[in-house]
Amino acid sequence: MTKFLDAIDPAHEPPLKEPERQYYFMAKCREYVQKESERLGRPLFACTTTFGCQMNARDSEKLAGILEAAGYRTTAEEAADFVIYNTCTVRDHANQRIYGRLGRLGSLKKKNPQMKIVLCGCMMQEDAVIEKIRTSYRFVDLVFGTHNIFKFAELLFTMLESGRMVIDIWKATDQIVEELPAERKYPFKSGINIMFGCDNYCSYCIVPFVRGRERSREPEDIIREIRRLVEDGVVEVMLLGQNVNSYGTTLSEPVTFPELLRRIEGIEGLERIRFMTSHPKDLSDELIQVMKDSKKICRHLHLPLQSGSTPILEAMNRHYTKEEYLELARKIRKTMPDIAITTDIIVGFPGETPQDVEETIAVVKEVQFENAFTFIYSKRTGTPAAAMDGQVSKEAVKLSFDRLLKAVQETAKLRAGRLQGKILPVLAEEINEQDDSLLTGRLSNNMIVHFNGGHDLIGKIVAVELKECHGFYYSGVMLQ
Repeated sequence: MTKFLDAIDPAHEPPLKEPERQYYFMAKCREYVQKESERLGRPLFACTTTFGCQMNARDSEKLAGILEAAGYRTTAEEAADFVIYNTCTVRDHANQRIYGRLGRLGSLKKKNPQMKIVLCGCMMQEDAVIEKIRTSYRFVDLVFGTHNIFKFAELLFTMLESGRMVIDIWKATDQIVEELPAERKYPFKSGINIMFGCDNYCSYCIVPFVRGRERSREPEDIIREIRRLVEDGVVEVMLLGQNVNSYGTTLSEPVTFPELLRRIEGIEGLERIRFMTSHPKDLSDELIQVMKDSKKICRHLHLPLQSGSTPILEAMNRHYTKEEYLELARKIRKTMPDIAITTDIIVGFPGETPQDVEETIAVVKEVQFENAFTFIYSKRTGTPAAAMDGQVSKEAVKLSFDRLLKAVQETAKLRAGRLQGKILPVLAEEINEQDDSLLTGRLSNNMIVHFNGGHDLIGKIVAVELKECHGFYYSGVMLQ
């Protein structure tokens, strides 16, 4: 990267074509950072903090990569020279959390006026948020959203040069700009954006309003990116999209998601393929068959249920019934008996009754999810659900949530326990946080395993005997 940026002449006019334009501004930013570093007599440090989903995590890797190219050094300490929050806005709690942490950053900046504070991501696409930042958080230096994240280097340069608050929010875009530097959390696995946006407009969800309409990347670009990653040591990829099952519909020459998976399967050196998220209404028989036949697609499917009540699903605008979801789950289990199915469930959606909750619990018991992420409904201004009658009381929600969580834990433990005693391949991911004599890794079905092994095994797939199930994870012994 350094040699590549050295070849750029910052004195010339910036290119118009992307991503070349952004590399030009990385070189310009690097000049600024070098001068500031010389003035201070030390390196400049940057801290990137991610809130939200895997797509946000992947975006943060790009942001960190651009900052590194600009000359910043990475740190986990927020008392840094440069702090960036990549925000989520799926639930109101996420917004309040950001405001709380911004107050702390404001105090840090008073001690270090040269500190730069940047906000980006989904939360920044809300008009009310931008107005609040303008009026109540004037110490923030740069604000941008989800559609122009590829312009980060250019926006960074504008901020550094101007010395004023820069706000650049796009309401929509049809541009897809990749091939930017990224600082991956793990050298051996990586997320890959295959599409952006969402066309489903579930009545509770703000994502289509902040991420925009669906747009898919060209399959050739995806394949080329994965090949480069494999050459760089990546053995596992996670294909990312709000609804990967509708991948390809916006392409000039449509390609289905199952067909994309077949092409990725053929990449030599790639050992594992994951993807998320799948919408039940679009999950095809072809996809199930491709997963069954694959030697690389992991035996894990995240299939959000949201509710087990058909009337609530209709109010949520989910486009499937309880019966259709159950039939799909049965088909998946029958075709791939070893697959792990995980899900999302919302409790307390407007109009939900105790009977609706009982129906959801009944679905949990029948499907027997390996794990379920349970959420209390969060009212998001601008979504249809926010204006619905029948908002559920906090007391009723808590009772329902506790009952549902108990059912999830009981069924998940039963499913997980079936693997005890088996010998299965595990990708060693990191040193165990509690015991540095152990490694922590993942099974194909995404379950965590703690096992014996040396640091040199990190990034490798090894055979592990699963000795004891502890609910949502296993302890095991690696076979020599």
